[in-house]
Amino acid sequence: MPPGGPARIAIVEDEETVREGVSFALRRAGHQVVPFEDGLAAHEALERDLPDLVILDITLPRMDGLEVCRKLRSRSEILPIIFLTSRDDELDRVLGLEIGADDYMCKPFSMRELIARVKVLLRRASLSSRPAEDEGDLVTYGPLSLDGARYLASWNGVRIPMTVTEFLLLRALVRRPGHVKTRAQLMTEAYGEHTFVSDRTIDSHIKRLRRKLAGADRACDVIETVYGLGYRCRVEQG
Repeated sequence: MPPGGPARIAIVEDEETVREGVSFALRRAGHQVVPFEDGLAAHEALERDLPDLVILDITLPRMDGLEVCRKLRSRSEILPIIFLTSRDDELDRVLGLEIGADDYMCKPFSMRELIARVKVLLRRASLSSRPAEDEGDLVTYGPLSLDGARYLASWNGVRIPMTVTEFLLLRALVRRPGHVKTRAQLMTEAYGEHTFVSDRTIDSHIKRLRRKLAGADRACDVIETVYGLGYRCRVEQG
């Protein structure tokens, strides 16, 4: 998929009006759309051929969206996934983010806002396969290395799988150790200036990011909570 070009996007939604509305908006934006009305059918088809992005309802027949997301994320850490949820599904939204979704939108939502978020996620995902250009793309923090050209993180040379959103949050913190980043600032770093997500979304991303860092090495405890303010990267001791 060329940066900024048309993409192949799967929409998994059992509500026909929502599925058709999203499909129409995506096609009008120039993308190819692959629609599914149940989770199992989507899983079976996408297992064979991953799209460029997935828009996924949580409540689906035959296989729920959380399980579909879990299976997709096991295939690819950089596949952009957007959840569609109802406003009272706070627990499901948090679970979805912890499983590996990059973003969510609450129904009813603006099609213009959805297309804007799709554009941002596709642009960021396209950068993950770009070769490193120079050392200016690299950010290091002790054994932790962040390759900004390909959106790859590693600890002592061993890659740490993470989504593009997680990478951007971590890089924002690591670039200035000891400096507090508010949730609003992290929101801008990860989603851009014209997209709003809740504080809970940022907290969920940070929680999942910490778990991945600890899974690589218990010594990789670099994110510190500053209560009432936000987060910061610990200052290296030495």
